[in-house]
Amino acid sequence: MNEAIISPGCALAVDLDGTLCRSDTLIEALLVLVKAQPMSLFLLPFWLFKGKAGFKAEIARRVLLDAAALPYNEEVVDWLRAEHAAGRRIVLASGADRAIVSSVAAHHGIFESVVSSDGVTNMTGHAKAEMLTRHLDDFAYIGNDHADLPVWTAARMAFLAAASHDSEKALSRKVSFARVFRAGGERAPSLRLWVRALRLHQWVKNTLMFVPLVLAHQFLNGEKIATVALGFLAFNICASSVYVLNDLLDLGADRQHPRKKLRPFAAADLPLAQGVAAVPVLFCAGFALAVYASPAFALILAGYYALTLAYSFDLKRRALLDVFTLATLYTLRIIAGAVAADVVLSPWLLGFSIFLFLSLGVVKRVAEIESGRQRGVTEVAGRGYRVDDLRILEMLGVAAGYASVVVLALYVSAPESQILYPRHELLWLFAPLLLYWISRIWLVTHRGEMHDDPIVFALKDPPSRIVGLLAILVLEFAAI
Repeated sequence: MNEAIISPGCALAVDLDGTLCRSDTLIEALLVLVKAQPMSLFLLPFWLFKGKAGFKAEIARRVLLDAAALPYNEEVVDWLRAEHAAGRRIVLASGADRAIVSSVAAHHGIFESVVSSDGVTNMTGHAKAEMLTRHLDDFAYIGNDHADLPVWTAARMAFLAAASHDSEKALSRKVSFARVFRAGGERAPSLRLWVRALRLHQWVKNTLMFVPLVLAHQFLNGEKIATVALGFLAFNICASSVYVLNDLLDLGADRQHPRKKLRPFAAADLPLAQGVAAVPVLFCAGFALAVYASPAFALILAGYYALTLAYSFDLKRRALLDVFTLATLYTLRIIAGAVAADVVLSPWLLGFSIFLFLSLGVVKRVAEIESGRQRGVTEVAGRGYRVDDLRILEMLGVAAGYASVVVLALYVSAPESQILYPRHELLWLFAPLLLYWISRIWLVTHRGEMHDDPIVFALKDPPSRIVGLLAILVLEFAAI
């Protein structure tokens, strides 16, 4: 089919971003740089004074982008390999910096030469068209957006890698394409992709904010419920900002994971530029709601966000510090709920939550390490653990979980529980329920069957639901 379309002597020029690669290599490199050197953000405005080509060169000079980890358009790659095997000259022509373009060309091994930005000339649009016309007597070109219009005009034949039906329709009005490649096939509606990217299912973890309200027996106070609900929404929006940021910073590691590689940004189903823009927009919206709900609550949320940033940029790669940070982040949700509701925060609840959430944080890491072990991986990408750390981590996690039961038992005997719960002796039933649930969570994790966040797993797990229902009944009867 392709031999009949392109004449034998015609070379083939291929764009990189959005065509050969479904992502934007400049943003990919920028995210790698920011993750490794966060302070480099303050240098970006100065690099922009050097022009687009100079800006790209400054980033490429500091970043080694892994060409093998980029999300490629497999339909285009297969076509190019077939053309290469048939003896066609193929040139990788991109506006990306030469270091990145050369790395991608070397990875595929099918390109005769590269045309790229060099720190002085930004090789896009007319500049790319002139360069290709000067060096190739006759060429066909495959690109993906309006910036490629001058190149398509200069080429003998035009091919399109379309990211969507809308872009294909718009460009087809201006250019007659010999063939159209869909960059990712038929994509799901963007709303569904954003629901996944924002991880709305993870918002359930923020219901911990209502725990202080319930335990203080203020769950019928309409004004307090409204304030906590507003804070809950603010926390959710800020949490989604963090989730998007984490996904952007972890692109390389996620693409090596069997499930995380399907996340919208890792799979290049959502443009990285949209993700970068969403992070500050979501944070500002959430923080504005938090200030409206309660200035004190907004300070707690700011602390939570600062700690999550530290986790995203550094702490998640530190063995043990990462799980202690996760436990702190869970506990901050409870503190935030108490501050928003303006109720006294029980030190028993704090001690219980720290131990319980430390156990659940270790569950997440053990599940990741076990998944890597089953795939033959010795070190988990982006983490500070090795496979042979499994045993000590399991011991730590189980011990922390059982320590939370001890704190609970001590609370049942404390004067505070006798004041709040007329039949406080019924609270002892919590101990066997919690012991069973923690033991079950760790048994499932040890078997390599924990594929979700443990909180999300509990909501889907029938035995966990039964334990939760029984715990609610115990709490209700103890309060009568």
